[in-house]
Parts: sequence; C-alpha cells; structure tokens
Amino acid sequence: MCSHQSSCPASDSTAPHVVAAHPEQGWNLLCNGAIVFDDTGELLPDGRVVAPHRVQVDHLTVAA
Repeated sequence: MCSHQSSCPASDSTAPHVVAAHPEQGWNLLCNGAIVFDDTGELLPDGRVVAPHRVQVDHLTVAA
C-alpha cells in the first residue's frame, strides 16, 4: 500500500504519513490504510472503528 521507501508503521502506531488529504470532507488517508477523521475518530484497515476521543467541556479553558 505504501509507495515511499521506508515501510509504514503498524496501524496502531502514531507515525504513518498522510497520502491523501481531504480537509474539505474532514478526513485523511494514511499510508497504512487507516482513515482518520477531523473529529478524531478513525477507521482502521481491518474494519475496526476507533470512536472519537473528544475533550470534555469542563476540561476546556476560556481565554479572557
């Protein structure tokens, strides 16, 4: 699936490269076959889904 020289890390790694960016649609395709969405959700190559992991509202800070 990868076309660059060094092989891609496993799908659970944090270092794969973006091979197709679609910011207008809110997703990116990684070289390991995973699709990551702007809401932090993921669709892994084996069909598993990683639910979005959003920060709770009470943990956000407000700039004054």
